[in-house]
Amino acid sequence: MSETKQYVVGIDIGGTNTVFGIVDATGNVLASSSIKTPAKAELKEYIDQLYTALSTLIKNEGYEGKIAGIGVGAPNACYYTGNIEKPANLYWTENGERLEVIPFAAILKEKFGVPVAITNDANAAAIGEMTYGAARGMKDFIMITLGTGVGSGIVVNGQLLYGHDGFAGELGHVTMRRENGRICGCGRNGCLEAYASATGVARTAREYLETRTEASLLRNMPIDTITSKDVYDAAMAGDNLAREVFNFTGEILGEAFADFIAFSSPKAIILFGGLTKSGDLIMRPIRESLDRHILKNFRGKTEVIFSQLKEADAAVLGASALGWEAAK
Repeated sequence: MSETKQYVVGIDIGGTNTVFGIVDATGNVLASSSIKTPAKAELKEYIDQLYTALSTLIKNEGYEGKIAGIGVGAPNACYYTGNIEKPANLYWTENGERLEVIPFAAILKEKFGVPVAITNDANAAAIGEMTYGAARGMKDFIMITLGTGVGSGIVVNGQLLYGHDGFAGELGHVTMRRENGRICGCGRNGCLEAYASATGVARTAREYLETRTEASLLRNMPIDTITSKDVYDAAMAGDNLAREVFNFTGEILGEAFADFIAFSSPKAIILFGGLTKSGDLIMRPIRESLDRHILKNFRGKTEVIFSQLKEADAAVLGASALGWEAAK
C-alpha cells in the first residue's frame, strides 16, 4: 500500500439507504454521506449515482488519490466471489431484466481503480462491533441487525463464520412459523425476517388493525402507510395495541435467540439497526421470551445487548476493515 494512501472507504448498502464513509487507520470516520437504495432500479443508474456521490465526497474532503481500498457490506454479498447474489430486498435490473448475480466488487474496482472487498452487510456490522464496539474482546457473539430485513453475523472463536460458500449466517431466514407462516421477501414462508424486521413490525400492526376492534391511535392513519416508527410513536403514547405489536415481535425474537444460543453458545447477542431505537419496548419482551424458551444449561450465560456504535458507523467501520484487507 502506498504511503500516500492512508485511508479507506466503507460502504453499507441497506434496504433503504446506502451509507458510505472515509475512514482512517485508527477507525475514525472522517467524512460520510448517503444515498437512497432504490428497491427497484437499473443497476447502472444506482452505480452511477453511488459513484458520483462518493467521488464528490472524496474530492470535497481532500482525499483524492489517498484511498487505498473500498470495503462493502451488502445484502447477500459473498466474500469469496465479490458478488451480490439474489438479494431478497433489492430488485436491480439490466435492460429491464432482474439480475440474479451482480459482480459488485469488480464493478466498483473498475469504477474507482482501487481494490474492493465485499461481505454480507450484517457481517460487516459484526466486524465493526468486534473492532470498535460492544463486542471488543469477545471471541463468540452473534450480531443481529433489525432493519428493513433481519441480518446476522456470527463470530465463533474470534472468526467470522462464512461457511464453505460465503453465505453462512442467514439467521433472518430461519423458519419461525411453519403453519400459515407469512410470505417472506425471499419467497419462503414463516421466516424470522417476516415478523421481526421493521417491515415485519408494520405488518403485524396492520394485521392487528384488520382483525381486532379495540381503539388505537394507528387507526387515525391510512393502514397501508403505517411504518414501524408510527407503531413506536403510538406505543410511547400509551397505545395498547401498538405495545402488543412490540410484545409479539419480542416474543418471536426471544424464541429465535434461544435456538441461536443452543447452536453456538455466544457470550452475547448484540442488536443493531433502526428497530433498536425502540429500546425497552423491544428488549423487555425479548428477554422475557428468551428466558421462557432457552435450555436450562444455557440460562443466564448470554447477554442480549444493544450495539454501542452509531447506527451508520458500525456497518461503515466494519466494511472499512474489509477495505484495509483488500488494500494489502
